[in-house]
Amino acid sequence: MENEMAATLANFMPIAIMLLIFYFLLYRPQKKAQKEREEMLGSLKVGSRVITIGGIYGTIISLSDDIVILKIADNVEIEIARGSVNGVAPNK
Repeated sequence: MENEMAATLANFMPIAIMLLIFYFLLYRPQKKAQKEREEMLGSLKVGSRVITIGGIYGTIISLSDDIVILKIADNVEIEIARGSVNGVAPNK
């Protein structure tokens, strides 16, 4: 009876090891990156210089929960979704 239990545990051991590997190599880093992105999007403020997912640099003029208005040139403003901000850009 004990031999059968040990054999059963030995059969599940590779699966358990694979699950641990997937957790530490895939799931955990993805959650960390998602948390950092949410913090970045939450910390946006008027006057911040940002880059969009499409590669457009601009300065935030107005913010709402879902919409960001960027000034990308003199007299040129665009309205984008807040989620399309890729990151905060260095100032010129």
